[in-house]
Amino acid sequence: MQGFLAAGHVCSVMGTAEYPELAEKHRVPIVVTGFEPLDILEGIRRAVHQLERGEHRVDNAYARAVRDEGNPVAQRMIEDVFEVADRNWRGIGLIPASGWRLGEAFRDHDAEHLFDVTDIRTEEPAVCRAGEVLQGLIKPTECEAFGKACTPRTPLGATMVSNEGACAAYYLYRRMSGGPAPRGSRIPQEEMNPVG
Repeated sequence: MQGFLAAGHVCSVMGTAEYPELAEKHRVPIVVTGFEPLDILEGIRRAVHQLERGEHRVDNAYARAVRDEGNPVAQRMIEDVFEVADRNWRGIGLIPASGWRLGEAFRDHDAEHLFDVTDIRTEEPAVCRAGEVLQGLIKPTECEAFGKACTPRTPLGATMVSNEGACAAYYLYRRMSGGPAPRGSRIPQEEMNPVG
């Protein structure tokens, strides 16, 4: 990885304070961007500009929505309602202190406890390599199930379920063969969300 585009919707709440240490440690530019095409292009332009100059810092290209300190009111609300918890991440596994759960004051509204579902575990089938895709270890086309057993209509892993997933994007744009996208320019919504 030579640089990162940081998600503007997250930074609009949390700010950018966590990123300078990462940019310095890994010597990569991190550019905060929105999701509109021009926002993304501007983020890429700024990241490339840093790379050309040998820089590695945090740059906020989404200043209309993101301040360095984030949104203190929203942060206080999160702290009041949630507490940090260990979480299992599909395709990756357990990461300590990586997620949220409702705090003790809101336990009466917590579905995990109301319906006793704390022991439910989800795992991709062995043939699915979504975890490796999520970690950037392989490209979607290197998974044996990609485009065969695993499609947007029959997703095996998290990276094919959402239209934001890497496998779904590869499937849509047919990067595995350089051919045209299936069924026109986009995956129909019913293919992306077959359950609901």
